Amino acid sequence: MKDIKVSVLIANYNNEKYLNECIDSIKKQTYQNVEIIIHDDSSSDNSIKRINKYKNITIIRNRKRGKYGSYNQMNGYYRAFKKSKGKIIFLLDSDDLFKKNKIKTVVNKFSKNKKISSLFDLPIYKYSNKLKFIKNKKKIISNFWPFIPPQSCIVMKREKFKEIIKKINFNLFPDIWMDFRIGMYLKYIKKDFYILDQNLTYYRQSQEMISANFKFLSFAWWKRRKQAHHYVKYFFFKNNIRYKKNLDYLITNFVNYFIR
Repeated sequence: MKDIKVSVLIANYNNEKYLNECIDSIKKQTYQNVEIIIHDDSSSDNSIKRINKYKNITIIRNRKRGKYGSYNQMNGYYRAFKKSKGKIIFLLDSDDLFKKNKIKTVVNKFSKNKKISSLFDLPIYKYSNKLKFIKNKKKIISNFWPFIPPQSCIVMKREKFKEIIKKINFNLFPDIWMDFRIGMYLKYIKKDFYILDQNLTYYRQSQEMISANFKFLSFAWWKRRKQAHHYVKYFFFKNNIRYKKNLDYLITNFVNYFIR
């Protein structure tokens, strides 16, 4: 198992104050055959100086940042992937971090079950003063998408990532981020949506995060939910999957009608 090379792709934009914790969580893994590739998306802080203090890290510096963070993130991970050599690809946003046994646990899972080629582990929400272990949530109202853990919980074998990134990386639906797109593709196209029932990733919660703008049941939350339904409809039609409006869609449209 130790001979399997792993690539950890880190997407960074102005996360200087979190970078040490993020990188150290990879450097201190119990699994050692790991390469680290960081894509920096035109950071204006001292991120590059922080990264340069470490040895054996590949840095990709993007000089021109686009308007939409979701597109920037997908492009950044794709650029990092093209520089990588690992057989297993781990994604990590630079304000998040891994538990020290995450890589070993996941590689072992892939080695024991050859049918699995992609997975999500479960996050640990990391607040400034507490941790919250997230379970595999069940939906109260049925909709088209399952519970999809965040970006830094995604792991895929190399060929699977290569296939999927080309299918999901298009500039439509700017509020629909990479984790959602990957989750939908795995569930409906590959039929390979697997959640490892272990909390292995610290997912930072702060007011600086993009997701903080989408507080549960806020106006922004409902508007993004409407875009998620539009994405699903587009995705289904594009892939010849039968689409039918459901209760969640109707509720979302109803609420958006009054908040527009």
